[in-house]
Amino acid sequence: MLEAQGLGIIRGERPVFAGLDLGVAAGEALVLRGPNGAGKSTLLRLLAGLLSASAGRITWNGAAIDEDHGRRLRYAGHGDALKPALTARENLAFWARFEGGGAVDGALDRLGLSTLADLPAGILSAGQKRRLGLARLALGPRPLWLLDEPTVSLDAAAVEMLAGLIADHRAGGGMVVVATHDGLALEDARTLVLEKAS
Repeated sequence: MLEAQGLGIIRGERPVFAGLDLGVAAGEALVLRGPNGAGKSTLLRLLAGLLSASAGRITWNGAAIDEDHGRRLRYAGHGDALKPALTARENLAFWARFEGGGAVDGALDRLGLSTLADLPAGILSAGQKRRLGLARLALGPRPLWLLDEPTVSLDAAAVEMLAGLIADHRAGGGMVVVATHDGLALEDARTLVLEKAS
């Protein structure tokens, strides 16, 4: 279980949020909502261990997260983290090596990218690039997914693919925290609304 107690952070001498509590257990989804600047992306980076909190603590099964935390999660931020000169397959193969393995062709197929596998990522459309970035989720099991606006540039069919991928992840005991402004439908998801600090 991922938990945060009394979480707060100050960026540029401005409090982003304070006193935040949350918990996500196996099979659960937590949707972060709120206006731009409310701290959704910052919260995801904190939960990923990429930023340090100004107050409070983040725990995994009761123990403070440490340098091994990255091995239990997949983080998809605003960028797609692709090298334009590499093919779709080569990009995903890089991430598979970096993250300790995974079924590259299966992940490409899961996101509807098999026919584009040998094209350079630089010539793909914005939606195709986004799907390729998200294909990292399908490489292999990691219990925690942290997703920052994952549906940006996706059409309705691709959003449905992503929703199915998340549903399968949760059915296998995975957990997901997702920041989104739109209608990504996640069954039985809880919502945490962040307010912009005054």
